[in-house]
Amino acid sequence: MVTLSKRVQSVSLSANAAARQLTRQLKEQGVDILDLTTGEPDFDTPQHIRDAAVEAMNNGETRYTPTNGTTPLRKAVQAKLARENQLDYALGQICIANGAKQIIFNAFAATLNDGDEVIVPVPYWPTFPDSVRFNGGEAVLLECPLEQEYKLQPLQLAQAITDKTRWLVLNNPGNPSGAVYNAAELTALAAVLRDHPNVWIMLDELYEHILFDGREHVSLLQVAPDLAERILLVGGVSKTYAMTGWRIGFGAGPQALIDAMVVVQSQNSSGASAISQAAAVAALNGGLDFLPPQRAAYQARRDAIMAQLSPVEGIEVLNPEGAFFIFCRCAGLLGKSRADGRTLESEQDVLNYLLESGVSGVAGSAYGLSPYFRLSIATDIESVREAGKRIATACAALK
Repeated sequence: MVTLSKRVQSVSLSANAAARQLTRQLKEQGVDILDLTTGEPDFDTPQHIRDAAVEAMNNGETRYTPTNGTTPLRKAVQAKLARENQLDYALGQICIANGAKQIIFNAFAATLNDGDEVIVPVPYWPTFPDSVRFNGGEAVLLECPLEQEYKLQPLQLAQAITDKTRWLVLNNPGNPSGAVYNAAELTALAAVLRDHPNVWIMLDELYEHILFDGREHVSLLQVAPDLAERILLVGGVSKTYAMTGWRIGFGAGPQALIDAMVVVQSQNSSGASAISQAAAVAALNGGLDFLPPQRAAYQARRDAIMAQLSPVEGIEVLNPEGAFFIFCRCAGLLGKSRADGRTLESEQDVLNYLLESGVSGVAGSAYGLSPYFRLSIATDIESVREAGKRIATACAALK
C-alpha cells in the first residue's frame, strides 16, 4: 500500500477540473448543458503566433532550453514590461517557466520554511493556498466578501501580519471575483507593507489586459516602486494571447529570488518547451492590435449575463471590472424549495439545481468563499445570454 506524504494530502485536485469533467460527461450523454466552468479564453491563438511555432520547429528549435528561459523570450518579457507597464528589469531578474502556476510554486518552494505564513485574500485562485501548503507553509486566509467588493482592506492586512508572515499574494484583476484594484487602493496597501520590510509580495497580473469600461491596469509596482526589491511579478501569455495550452509563464523580481526559483525548476521540469517559447516571443513582440475586439466581446458577454442575473431574487452579484468571470452570492436561495419539494441547503444544492436547469458553474468553496458560485463568460454570447435566462427562470420557480 502506498503511503502518501502529508504535504500531498494537504492539497486536492482542482474543483474547476471536476466541474468541467462532470459537464463533459453529461454532454456526452446527450444532456443540454451550457458550460460556464471553463477558465480559459475561447478565442484561438493569433495566427502569427502559431506561424512562429511552426517556423521554430522547421528551424530545428526542438532541443532542451536553458532552465531560466531562452534569451530571446526573456528579452521579449523585458521589453513588454518596459513598454506596457513602465517597469525596468535587468535580464537576470526575469525567468520563464511552464506556466504561471510553476512560477508561483517555485517561489514558495524557494522561500518557505515549515510554519511560515502566506496571506491569501479570499476569494482566491486555488493554486495559491495549495502551493503554500505543499511547500510547508500556512495559508492565512482573509475573507473579502461582496461587501468589500472582494478587495483586501488595509486594516485587514495590518492585523494579519505576524513575525511568521513571509508573503502577501495579490491577484489583480482577480479570479474568480473580477475585482480590480485602483491606484488609491494599492497605495493604501503599500503604506501597510512599508511597515513590514520582511514581507514579500506576489503580484499575479495574468488578466492585466482583460479590463472593462475603459479601465487601465495599475500595478502595485507602479504606485509603490520602493517596494520592488521584495515584489515578484507573475505574468504569462495564456490569457492575453489565448495560449493556455502553450504553458508559458514568467516571473520578474529581485535576482536573488529569481536565481533560487531557477534552482527549484532545474530539479523538477528544467526549461520550458523551445517551440512554446518561440511562439511566446512572437506574442510579446507582435503588439496588441487583436485585443480590443476580444475585450469588447468579453464586455458584451458580461453585460448580457448581468442583465439577466442582476434582477434575480436570491442572487447578489457585482459587475466585474476585469477577467472573464461572474462571482455570485447565493445565500438568498438557501432555504427555498424546488418544485419537487426538496430544499436548497447549500451552495452545492444550488449548483446541482442549476445543473438540472442546464447550466454548470463552479462552487464558491473552491475559491474559499461560501455560499457563492463562479460562472465563466469565456464562451459565445448566445450561450452566455441563454445561461443567464435559464438561471433566472430556475430561481423564479423556487418557493
